[in-house]
Amino acid sequence: MNGHLRGGEGKDTSRLQEQGRKVLGALYTALRALKFYPLENAAVQTALDELHGLVTALVASEGGVEVRVVGDFFFLNETRLRLDLSNYSAFGSFARALTEHGVGAVEVLPGIERGEWAPFLSLLLRAPHPEDPFRGFLDRLSGAPILHLEFRPIPEGQGGAQGLGGQQELEAAKRTYAQSVRLAREALSDLRMGRVVNVRKVKRAVQGIVDQVLANEPSMLTLTTLRDYDEYTYTHSVNVCIFSVVIGQRLGLSRLQLYELGLGALFHDLGKSRIPLEIVNKTEGLTEEEWFQLQQHPTEGLLALFHLQGFQDVPYRQMLMAYEHHMKVDLSGYPKNRRPRRPSLFSRIVAVADAFDAGTSVRSYQYQPWPPDRVLQEMRDNPKRGFDPLIVKALINATGVYPIGTLCILDSLELAVVTGVHRDPARLHQPVVKVISDSLGLPLATPRVVDLSETDPATGRPLRTIIKTANPERYGIRVADYLL
Repeated sequence: MNGHLRGGEGKDTSRLQEQGRKVLGALYTALRALKFYPLENAAVQTALDELHGLVTALVASEGGVEVRVVGDFFFLNETRLRLDLSNYSAFGSFARALTEHGVGAVEVLPGIERGEWAPFLSLLLRAPHPEDPFRGFLDRLSGAPILHLEFRPIPEGQGGAQGLGGQQELEAAKRTYAQSVRLAREALSDLRMGRVVNVRKVKRAVQGIVDQVLANEPSMLTLTTLRDYDEYTYTHSVNVCIFSVVIGQRLGLSRLQLYELGLGALFHDLGKSRIPLEIVNKTEGLTEEEWFQLQQHPTEGLLALFHLQGFQDVPYRQMLMAYEHHMKVDLSGYPKNRRPRRPSLFSRIVAVADAFDAGTSVRSYQYQPWPPDRVLQEMRDNPKRGFDPLIVKALINATGVYPIGTLCILDSLELAVVTGVHRDPARLHQPVVKVISDSLGLPLATPRVVDLSETDPATGRPLRTIIKTANPERYGIRVADYLL
Protein backbone atom coordinates (compact mmCIF):
# COMPACT_ATOMS: atom_id res chain seq x y z
CA MET A 1 0.00 0.00 0.00
CA ASN A 2 1.29 3.43 -0.74
CA GLY A 3 1.65 6.37 1.61
CA HIS A 4 -1.89 7.67 1.51
CA LEU A 5 -3.63 6.60 4.69
CA ARG A 6 -5.55 9.66 5.68
CA GLY A 7 -8.47 10.49 7.90
CA GLY A 8 -11.77 11.06 6.22
CA GLU A 9 -12.27 14.44 7.85
CA GLY A 10 -11.72 17.39 5.54
CA LYS A 11 -10.62 15.28 2.62
CA ASP A 12 -12.00 16.42 -0.70
CA THR A 13 -13.40 13.04 -1.72
CA SER A 14 -15.54 14.53 -4.49
CA ARG A 15 -12.37 15.88 -6.13
CA LEU A 16 -10.68 12.49 -5.84
CA GLN A 17 -13.79 10.79 -7.19
CA GLU A 18 -13.76 13.02 -10.27
CA GLN A 19 -10.00 12.69 -10.83
CA GLY A 20 -10.13 8.94 -10.27
CA ARG A 21 -12.86 8.44 -12.86
CA LYS A 22 -10.91 10.57 -15.34
CA VAL A 23 -7.75 8.51 -14.79
CA LEU A 24 -9.62 5.22 -15.23
CA GLY A 25 -11.26 6.60 -18.36
CA ALA A 26 -7.89 7.67 -19.76
CA LEU A 27 -6.37 4.26 -18.99
CA TYR A 28 -9.22 2.51 -20.79
CA THR A 29 -9.04 4.90 -23.77
CA ALA A 30 -5.28 4.43 -24.15
CA LEU A 31 -5.61 0.66 -23.77
CA ARG A 32 -8.32 0.53 -26.43
CA ALA A 33 -6.34 2.80 -28.81
CA LEU A 34 -3.26 0.57 -28.52
CA LYS A 35 -5.43 -2.46 -29.20
CA PHE A 36 -6.59 -1.15 -32.60
CA TYR A 37 -3.83 1.20 -33.79
CA PRO A 38 -0.01 1.19 -33.96
CA LEU A 39 1.93 3.19 -31.40
CA GLU A 40 2.73 6.05 -33.80
CA ASN A 41 -0.96 6.64 -34.59
CA ALA A 42 -2.21 10.11 -33.64
CA ALA A 43 -5.14 8.71 -31.62
CA VAL A 44 -2.74 6.60 -29.55
CA GLN A 45 -0.40 9.51 -28.95
CA THR A 46 -3.26 11.79 -27.93
CA ALA A 47 -4.59 9.16 -25.51
CA LEU A 48 -1.15 8.68 -23.95
CA ASP A 49 -0.70 12.46 -23.62
CA GLU A 50 -4.03 12.81 -21.81
CA LEU A 51 -3.32 9.84 -19.54
CA HIS A 52 0.13 11.08 -18.58
CA GLY A 53 -1.12 14.61 -17.90
CA LEU A 54 -3.92 13.42 -15.61
CA VAL A 55 -1.74 11.02 -13.66
CA THR A 56 1.21 13.37 -13.18
CA ALA A 57 -1.13 16.07 -11.87
CA LEU A 58 -2.65 13.59 -9.43
CA VAL A 59 0.77 12.34 -8.31
CA ALA A 60 1.82 15.93 -7.67
CA SER A 61 -1.21 16.63 -5.49
CA GLU A 62 -1.35 13.27 -3.68
CA GLY A 63 2.32 12.36 -3.50
CA GLY A 64 1.65 9.09 -5.32
CA VAL A 65 -1.20 7.19 -6.90
CA GLU A 66 -2.40 3.65 -6.42
CA VAL A 67 -5.24 2.12 -8.42
CA ARG A 68 -6.59 -1.14 -6.98
CA VAL A 69 -9.28 -3.41 -8.25
CA VAL A 70 -11.17 -5.40 -5.61
CA GLY A 71 -13.85 -7.57 -7.16
CA ASP A 72 -16.10 -5.19 -9.05
CA PHE A 73 -14.78 -2.08 -7.32
CA PHE A 74 -11.95 0.34 -8.02
CA PHE A 75 -10.03 2.21 -5.33
CA LEU A 76 -7.93 5.32 -5.94
CA ASN A 77 -5.52 5.27 -3.00
CA GLU A 78 -8.06 4.46 -0.26
CA THR A 79 -11.08 6.13 -1.89
CA ARG A 80 -13.57 3.78 -3.49
CA LEU A 81 -14.64 5.19 -6.85
CA ARG A 82 -18.34 5.39 -7.47
CA LEU A 83 -19.14 4.07 -10.92
CA ASP A 84 -22.42 4.36 -12.80
CA LEU A 85 -23.90 2.70 -15.87
CA SER A 86 -22.31 5.24 -18.21
CA ASN A 87 -18.77 4.21 -17.29
CA TYR A 88 -19.13 0.78 -15.70
CA SER A 89 -18.63 -1.12 -18.96
CA ALA A 90 -15.42 0.74 -19.85
CA PHE A 91 -13.95 0.46 -16.37
CA GLY A 92 -14.97 -3.18 -16.20
CA SER A 93 -12.94 -3.86 -19.35
CA PHE A 94 -9.85 -2.34 -17.75
CA ALA A 95 -10.49 -4.30 -14.54
CA ARG A 96 -10.66 -7.56 -16.51
CA ALA A 97 -7.39 -6.72 -18.29
CA LEU A 98 -5.70 -6.36 -14.89
CA THR A 99 -7.26 -9.39 -13.24
CA GLU A 100 -6.56 -11.67 -16.20
CA HIS A 101 -2.88 -11.03 -15.53
CA GLY A 102 -3.32 -11.46 -11.78
CA VAL A 103 -2.70 -7.74 -11.13
CA GLY A 104 -4.61 -6.39 -8.16
CA ALA A 105 -2.93 -2.99 -7.80
CA VAL A 106 -0.88 -0.54 -9.86
CA GLU A 107 1.13 2.08 -8.01
CA VAL A 108 2.44 5.15 -9.80
CA LEU A 109 5.58 6.60 -8.24
CA PRO A 110 6.73 10.22 -8.48
CA GLY A 111 8.88 10.73 -11.56
CA ILE A 112 6.69 8.64 -13.90
CA GLU A 113 7.66 9.25 -17.53
CA ARG A 114 5.32 9.33 -20.50
CA GLY A 115 7.22 6.56 -22.25
CA GLU A 116 6.36 4.04 -19.53
CA TRP A 117 2.64 3.89 -20.29
CA ALA A 118 2.71 2.25 -23.71
CA PRO A 119 4.86 -0.77 -22.63
CA PHE A 120 2.64 -1.32 -19.58
CA LEU A 121 -0.63 -1.19 -21.51
CA SER A 122 0.80 -3.31 -24.31
CA LEU A 123 1.63 -6.02 -21.77
CA LEU A 124 -2.01 -6.02 -20.64
CA LEU A 125 -3.08 -6.66 -24.24
CA ARG A 126 -1.01 -9.86 -24.45
CA ALA A 127 -2.48 -13.22 -23.50
CA PRO A 128 -1.84 -14.01 -19.81
CA HIS A 129 0.42 -16.85 -18.76
CA PRO A 130 -1.80 -19.96 -18.57
CA GLU A 131 -0.45 -21.28 -15.26
CA ASP A 132 0.78 -18.24 -13.30
CA PRO A 133 -0.57 -15.01 -14.82
CA PHE A 134 1.05 -12.60 -12.38
CA ARG A 135 4.47 -14.26 -12.50
CA GLY A 136 4.28 -14.28 -16.29
CA PHE A 137 3.34 -10.60 -16.26
CA LEU A 138 6.33 -9.76 -14.03
CA ASP A 139 8.68 -11.78 -16.23
CA ARG A 140 7.60 -9.83 -19.30
CA LEU A 141 7.77 -6.60 -17.31
CA SER A 142 11.44 -7.18 -16.45
CA GLY A 143 12.44 -6.46 -20.02
CA ALA A 144 10.36 -3.28 -20.38
CA PRO A 145 11.57 0.28 -19.67
CA ILE A 146 9.21 0.74 -16.73
CA LEU A 147 10.77 2.22 -13.58
CA HIS A 148 7.98 4.17 -11.91
CA LEU A 149 5.13 1.67 -11.96
CA GLU A 150 4.86 -1.04 -9.32
CA PHE A 151 2.45 -3.96 -9.43
CA ARG A 152 0.99 -6.22 -6.77
CA PRO A 153 -0.97 -9.42 -7.21
CA ILE A 154 -4.60 -9.97 -6.38
CA PRO A 155 -4.72 -10.93 -2.67
CA GLU A 156 -5.19 -14.66 -2.35
CA GLY A 157 -8.61 -15.57 -1.10
CA GLN A 158 -10.22 -12.53 -2.74
CA GLY A 159 -12.94 -12.79 -5.30
CA GLY A 160 -15.53 -15.37 -6.33
CA ALA A 161 -14.03 -17.77 -8.86
CA GLN A 162 -10.58 -17.01 -7.54
CA GLY A 163 -11.46 -17.89 -3.98
CA LEU A 164 -9.25 -20.52 -2.38
CA GLY A 165 -10.01 -23.73 -0.56
CA GLY A 166 -9.60 -24.02 3.22
CA GLN A 167 -5.96 -25.12 3.29
CA GLN A 168 -5.01 -22.72 0.50
CA GLU A 169 -6.72 -19.86 2.35
CA LEU A 170 -4.71 -20.76 5.44
CA GLU A 171 -1.49 -20.76 3.43
CA ALA A 172 -2.34 -17.32 2.04
CA ALA A 173 -3.02 -16.07 5.57
CA LYS A 174 0.29 -17.56 6.75
CA ARG A 175 2.21 -15.62 4.12
CA THR A 176 0.48 -12.37 5.06
CA TYR A 177 1.09 -13.02 8.76
CA ALA A 178 4.76 -13.93 8.34
CA GLN A 179 5.42 -10.87 6.19
CA SER A 180 3.67 -8.63 8.71
CA VAL A 181 5.71 -9.99 11.63
CA ARG A 182 8.92 -9.49 9.65
CA LEU A 183 8.04 -5.88 8.82
CA ALA A 184 6.98 -5.18 12.42
CA ARG A 185 10.35 -6.53 13.58
CA GLU A 186 12.19 -4.35 11.07
CA ALA A 187 10.23 -1.22 11.98
CA LEU A 188 10.64 -1.55 15.75
CA SER A 189 14.31 -2.52 15.44
CA ASP A 190 14.99 0.42 13.12
CA LEU A 191 13.33 2.80 15.54
CA ARG A 192 15.30 1.44 18.51
CA MET A 193 18.55 1.76 16.55
CA GLY A 194 17.74 5.29 15.37
CA ARG A 195 17.35 4.28 11.74
CA VAL A 196 14.67 5.52 9.32
CA VAL A 197 11.53 3.36 9.47
CA ASN A 198 10.13 2.29 6.10
CA VAL A 199 6.56 3.40 6.79
CA ARG A 200 5.53 2.62 3.24
CA LYS A 201 6.26 -1.08 3.71
CA VAL A 202 4.43 -1.12 7.04
CA LYS A 203 1.37 0.44 5.42
CA ARG A 204 1.42 -2.25 2.75
CA ALA A 205 1.54 -4.90 5.46
CA VAL A 206 -1.52 -3.36 7.12
CA GLN A 207 -3.35 -3.33 3.80
CA GLY A 208 -2.53 -7.02 3.41
CA ILE A 209 -3.92 -7.75 6.87
CA VAL A 210 -7.12 -5.78 6.19
CA ASP A 211 -7.65 -7.48 2.83
CA GLN A 212 -7.06 -10.94 4.33
CA VAL A 213 -9.41 -10.28 7.26
CA LEU A 214 -12.17 -9.09 4.92
CA ALA A 215 -11.72 -12.08 2.59
CA ASN A 216 -10.54 -14.73 5.01
CA GLU A 217 -11.24 -13.83 8.65
CA PRO A 218 -11.22 -17.40 10.13
CA SER A 219 -7.72 -18.11 8.82
CA MET A 220 -6.35 -14.81 10.13
CA LEU A 221 -7.85 -15.49 13.57
CA THR A 222 -6.25 -18.92 13.47
CA LEU A 223 -2.82 -17.39 12.86
CA THR A 224 -3.07 -15.34 16.08
CA THR A 225 -2.77 -18.60 18.06
CA LEU A 226 0.94 -18.81 17.14
CA ARG A 227 1.91 -16.33 19.89
CA ASP A 228 5.64 -17.07 19.61
CA TYR A 229 7.33 -16.34 22.97
CA ASP A 230 10.67 -15.43 21.38
CA GLU A 231 8.95 -13.10 18.91
CA TYR A 232 6.27 -11.85 21.32
CA THR A 233 6.90 -8.15 20.77
CA TYR A 234 6.32 -8.48 17.03
CA THR A 235 3.63 -11.18 16.92
CA HIS A 236 1.74 -9.22 19.58
CA SER A 237 1.73 -6.11 17.41
CA VAL A 238 0.46 -8.09 14.42
CA ASN A 239 -2.15 -9.94 16.51
CA VAL A 240 -3.46 -6.66 17.95
CA CYS A 241 -3.72 -5.36 14.40
CA ILE A 242 -5.71 -8.44 13.33
CA PHE A 243 -8.05 -8.40 16.33
CA SER A 244 -8.60 -4.64 15.96
CA VAL A 245 -9.51 -4.97 12.27
CA VAL A 246 -11.84 -7.88 13.08
CA ILE A 247 -13.58 -5.79 15.75
CA GLY A 248 -13.71 -2.76 13.47
CA GLN A 249 -15.35 -4.81 10.76
CA ARG A 250 -17.99 -5.98 13.26
CA LEU A 251 -18.64 -2.34 14.16
CA GLY A 252 -19.21 -1.41 10.53
CA LEU A 253 -16.06 0.62 9.86
CA SER A 254 -15.23 1.38 6.23
CA ARG A 255 -12.19 -0.11 4.53
CA LEU A 256 -10.33 3.21 4.84
CA GLN A 257 -11.15 3.35 8.55
CA LEU A 258 -9.93 -0.23 8.93
CA TYR A 259 -6.59 0.79 7.38
CA GLU A 260 -6.32 3.71 9.78
CA LEU A 261 -7.24 1.47 12.71
CA GLY A 262 -4.91 -1.34 11.63
CA LEU A 263 -1.94 0.98 11.25
CA GLY A 264 -2.46 2.44 14.72
CA ALA A 265 -2.91 -1.04 16.17
CA LEU A 266 0.34 -2.27 14.60
CA PHE A 267 2.14 0.78 16.02
CA HIS A 268 0.30 0.86 19.38
CA ASP A 269 3.37 -0.21 21.40
CA LEU A 270 5.88 1.77 19.36
CA GLY A 271 6.83 3.69 22.49
CA LYS A 272 8.31 0.55 24.07
CA SER A 273 11.18 0.86 21.61
CA ARG A 274 12.21 3.92 23.66
CA ILE A 275 12.12 2.02 26.96
CA PRO A 276 15.23 0.06 28.06
CA LEU A 277 15.00 -3.59 26.99
CA GLU A 278 15.93 -4.80 30.46
CA ILE A 279 12.69 -3.25 31.73
CA VAL A 280 10.48 -4.37 28.83
CA ASN A 281 11.75 -7.97 29.06
CA LYS A 282 12.18 -8.22 32.84
CA THR A 283 10.92 -11.59 34.11
CA GLU A 284 10.38 -10.67 37.76
CA GLY A 285 8.37 -7.84 39.28
CA LEU A 286 9.23 -4.28 38.35
CA THR A 287 10.45 -1.77 40.90
CA GLU A 288 8.41 1.39 41.38
CA GLU A 289 10.87 3.35 39.26
CA GLU A 290 10.84 0.69 36.49
CA TRP A 291 7.05 0.59 36.48
CA PHE A 292 7.00 4.39 36.18
CA GLN A 293 9.31 4.16 33.15
CA LEU A 294 7.18 1.48 31.52
CA GLN A 295 4.08 3.63 32.00
CA GLN A 296 5.71 6.26 29.82
CA HIS A 297 5.53 4.10 26.68
CA PRO A 298 2.14 5.49 25.53
CA THR A 299 3.53 9.04 25.65
CA GLU A 300 6.76 7.90 24.01
CA GLY A 301 4.68 6.19 21.31
CA LEU A 302 2.80 9.40 20.58
CA LEU A 303 6.07 11.32 20.26
CA ALA A 304 7.70 8.63 18.13
CA LEU A 305 4.79 8.66 15.68
CA PHE A 306 4.80 12.46 15.55
CA HIS A 307 8.43 12.43 14.44
CA LEU A 308 8.18 9.37 12.21
CA GLN A 309 8.89 10.18 8.58
CA GLY A 310 6.87 8.63 5.77
CA PHE A 311 3.39 9.98 6.53
CA GLN A 312 1.89 12.51 4.15
CA ASP A 313 -0.11 14.02 6.99
CA VAL A 314 0.56 14.01 10.73
CA PRO A 315 -0.84 10.61 11.90
CA TYR A 316 -3.12 12.03 14.58
CA ARG A 317 -5.35 8.95 14.87
CA GLN A 318 -2.38 6.62 15.23
CA MET A 319 -0.82 8.97 17.80
CA LEU A 320 -4.04 8.88 19.84
CA MET A 321 -4.18 5.07 19.71
CA ALA A 322 -0.62 4.82 21.00
CA TYR A 323 -1.32 7.39 23.72
CA GLU A 324 -4.76 6.21 24.91
CA HIS A 325 -4.76 2.42 24.71
CA HIS A 326 -4.01 1.98 28.46
CA MET A 327 -6.23 4.80 29.76
CA LYS A 328 -9.40 2.71 30.42
CA VAL A 329 -12.85 4.11 29.74
CA ASP A 330 -13.01 5.68 33.23
CA LEU A 331 -9.50 7.16 32.84
CA SER A 332 -8.20 5.15 35.82
CA GLY A 333 -5.36 3.75 33.72
CA TYR A 334 -2.35 5.60 32.36
CA PRO A 335 -1.18 8.15 31.31
CA LYS A 336 -3.09 10.23 33.87
CA ASN A 337 -5.17 13.16 32.65
CA ARG A 338 -5.72 16.53 34.24
CA ARG A 339 -8.84 17.26 32.21
CA PRO A 340 -11.88 15.06 31.44
CA ARG A 341 -11.64 13.22 28.13
CA ARG A 342 -13.01 10.17 26.42
CA PRO A 343 -10.57 7.84 24.64
CA SER A 344 -11.35 7.64 20.93
CA LEU A 345 -13.25 4.70 19.44
CA PHE A 346 -10.09 3.44 17.75
CA SER A 347 -8.17 3.62 21.04
CA ARG A 348 -10.90 1.68 22.85
CA ILE A 349 -10.80 -0.98 20.12
CA VAL A 350 -7.01 -1.31 20.37
CA ALA A 351 -7.27 -1.51 24.18
CA VAL A 352 -9.55 -4.55 23.92
CA ALA A 353 -7.46 -6.22 21.22
CA ASP A 354 -4.25 -5.56 23.17
CA ALA A 355 -5.61 -6.95 26.42
CA PHE A 356 -7.05 -10.10 24.83
CA ASP A 357 -3.85 -11.03 23.04
CA ALA A 358 -1.66 -10.15 26.03
CA GLY A 359 -3.85 -12.11 28.42
CA THR A 360 -3.71 -15.26 26.32
CA SER A 361 0.04 -15.10 25.56
CA VAL A 362 3.15 -16.35 27.30
CA ARG A 363 5.22 -13.27 28.13
CA SER A 364 8.46 -12.62 30.00
CA TYR A 365 6.55 -12.22 33.28
CA GLN A 366 3.54 -14.44 32.49
CA TYR A 367 4.41 -18.10 31.96
CA GLN A 368 0.87 -19.38 32.43
CA PRO A 369 -1.59 -17.34 30.36
CA TRP A 370 -5.30 -17.58 31.02
CA PRO A 371 -7.53 -19.68 28.75
CA PRO A 372 -9.06 -17.45 26.08
CA ASP A 373 -12.62 -17.89 27.35
CA ARG A 374 -11.56 -16.78 30.85
CA VAL A 375 -9.87 -13.70 29.43
CA LEU A 376 -13.02 -12.74 27.52
CA GLN A 377 -15.18 -13.36 30.58
CA GLU A 378 -12.96 -11.19 32.77
CA MET A 379 -12.91 -8.40 30.18
CA ARG A 380 -16.70 -8.56 29.86
CA ASP A 381 -17.71 -8.96 33.51
CA ASN A 382 -15.13 -7.00 35.50
CA PRO A 383 -15.71 -3.25 35.06
CA LYS A 384 -12.45 -2.50 36.90
CA ARG A 385 -10.61 -3.72 33.82
CA GLY A 386 -11.87 -0.57 32.12
CA PHE A 387 -12.94 -1.88 28.69
CA ASP A 388 -15.79 -0.65 26.52
CA PRO A 389 -18.45 -3.39 26.90
CA LEU A 390 -19.77 -2.89 23.36
CA ILE A 391 -16.31 -3.49 21.91
CA VAL A 392 -15.76 -6.58 24.09
CA LYS A 393 -19.10 -7.89 22.83
CA ALA A 394 -18.00 -7.29 19.23
CA LEU A 395 -14.83 -9.31 19.90
CA ILE A 396 -16.85 -12.16 21.42
CA ASN A 397 -19.17 -12.15 18.40
CA ALA A 398 -16.08 -12.60 16.21
CA THR A 399 -14.18 -15.15 18.29
CA GLY A 400 -17.08 -16.97 19.92
CA VAL A 401 -17.29 -17.76 23.61
CA TYR A 402 -14.46 -20.23 23.08
CA PRO A 403 -11.98 -18.59 20.68
CA ILE A 404 -10.01 -20.54 18.10
CA GLY A 405 -7.13 -22.32 19.80
CA THR A 406 -8.95 -22.93 23.10
CA LEU A 407 -8.23 -26.37 24.58
CA CYS A 408 -11.40 -27.80 26.07
CA ILE A 409 -12.70 -30.91 27.79
CA LEU A 410 -15.97 -32.30 26.45
CA ASP A 411 -18.66 -34.05 28.45
CA SER A 412 -17.46 -37.22 26.71
CA LEU A 413 -14.12 -36.59 28.54
CA GLU A 414 -12.41 -36.16 25.18
CA LEU A 415 -9.88 -33.36 24.70
CA ALA A 416 -10.54 -31.00 21.81
CA VAL A 417 -9.11 -27.84 20.27
CA VAL A 418 -11.50 -25.17 19.01
CA THR A 419 -10.94 -24.66 15.28
CA GLY A 420 -13.92 -22.57 14.19
CA VAL A 421 -16.67 -20.23 15.37
CA HIS A 422 -20.35 -20.96 14.80
CA ARG A 423 -21.89 -18.44 12.41
CA ASP A 424 -25.17 -18.29 14.36
CA PRO A 425 -24.78 -15.67 17.14
CA ALA A 426 -27.06 -17.78 19.31
CA ARG A 427 -24.60 -20.69 19.10
CA LEU A 428 -21.34 -18.94 19.90
CA HIS A 429 -20.94 -21.43 22.77
CA GLN A 430 -21.02 -24.33 20.29
CA PRO A 431 -17.88 -24.01 18.15
CA VAL A 432 -16.34 -26.43 15.70
CA VAL A 433 -13.62 -28.45 17.43
CA LYS A 434 -10.95 -30.96 16.55
CA VAL A 435 -11.08 -33.91 18.97
CA ILE A 436 -7.47 -34.88 19.72
CA SER A 437 -7.78 -37.55 22.42
CA ASP A 438 -10.25 -40.18 23.54
CA SER A 439 -12.05 -40.36 26.88
CA LEU A 440 -9.02 -42.07 28.47
CA GLY A 441 -6.71 -39.27 27.38
CA LEU A 442 -5.01 -41.28 24.65
CA PRO A 443 -4.07 -39.18 21.60
CA LEU A 444 -5.99 -39.97 18.42
CA ALA A 445 -3.88 -40.96 15.43
CA THR A 446 -6.21 -38.87 13.27
CA PRO A 447 -8.03 -36.02 15.08
CA ARG A 448 -11.74 -35.74 14.27
CA VAL A 449 -13.52 -32.52 13.36
CA VAL A 450 -16.80 -32.17 15.26
CA ASP A 451 -19.48 -29.46 15.15
CA LEU A 452 -20.72 -29.05 18.72
CA SER A 453 -24.06 -27.71 17.46
CA GLU A 454 -24.94 -31.19 16.12
CA THR A 455 -27.80 -32.77 18.05
CA ASP A 456 -29.10 -36.24 18.74
CA PRO A 457 -32.15 -36.75 16.45
CA ALA A 458 -33.91 -38.73 19.15
CA THR A 459 -33.56 -36.24 21.98
CA GLY A 460 -32.68 -32.97 20.24
CA ARG A 461 -29.84 -32.48 22.70
CA PRO A 462 -26.24 -31.74 21.62
CA LEU A 463 -24.12 -34.83 21.03
CA ARG A 464 -21.19 -33.17 22.82
CA THR A 465 -20.78 -30.09 24.98
CA ILE A 466 -17.84 -28.29 26.54
CA ILE A 467 -17.68 -28.75 30.31
CA LYS A 468 -14.49 -26.77 30.94
CA THR A 469 -11.41 -25.32 29.29
CA ALA A 470 -7.86 -26.33 30.10
CA ASN A 471 -4.30 -25.02 30.00
CA PRO A 472 -2.49 -26.63 27.05
CA GLU A 473 0.82 -26.39 28.94
CA ARG A 474 -0.52 -28.79 31.56
CA TYR A 475 -1.05 -31.46 28.90
CA GLY A 476 2.08 -30.65 26.91
CA ILE A 477 -0.06 -29.61 23.96
CA ARG A 478 0.79 -26.93 21.39
CA VAL A 479 -2.63 -26.03 20.00
CA ALA A 480 -1.16 -24.42 16.88
CA ASP A 481 -0.03 -27.93 15.77
CA TYR A 482 -3.69 -28.83 15.34
CA LEU A 483 -4.62 -25.61 13.57
CA LEU A 484 -1.76 -24.92 11.19
